[in-house]
Amino acid sequence: MNLKTVKQLDEWMTKNCFNDNYAIGNRSVLEGFGLEKMGSLFVWYYTERGKRENLNYFPTEPEAVEFAFKAITKDKFANAHIVGFVKSKLEVSELIRELQKRKVDFWKDEIPYGGFDDIRTRIFVVGCDIIKVLDLKEKYSGQN
Repeated sequence: MNLKTVKQLDEWMTKNCFNDNYAIGNRSVLEGFGLEKMGSLFVWYYTERGKRENLNYFPTEPEAVEFAFKAITKDKFANAHIVGFVKSKLEVSELIRELQKRKVDFWKDEIPYGGFDDIRTRIFVVGCDIIKVLDLKEKYSGQN
């Protein structure tokens, strides 16, 4: 990828349906990573609970954008959209069948929700495939 500016990176993220998990360009986050110009340098930072830590400094915008692009594309959650958050194995099977029928790639994991005896399955689709399954997202995750 030949991105040289923060604006180009932001536009690429929008075009490829990345979440607003990174403070890049017009995107802002309360907690997470970001890239901004500070004086003559570009700074890659992390913010959490109101505290910010500057992690890397770059003398040029292209160097900063290259670093940010690599970090973002290595993060499997950066363009993952949750389409299912379910407890029932039957609902998991139904949703997976429907995603396969629509030829939409997905991945899933399981997390404890209300305790160790309450395991929920999260099912994610990648990138702009979320547009193809908004009806499923509403049905299986309760998120709009």
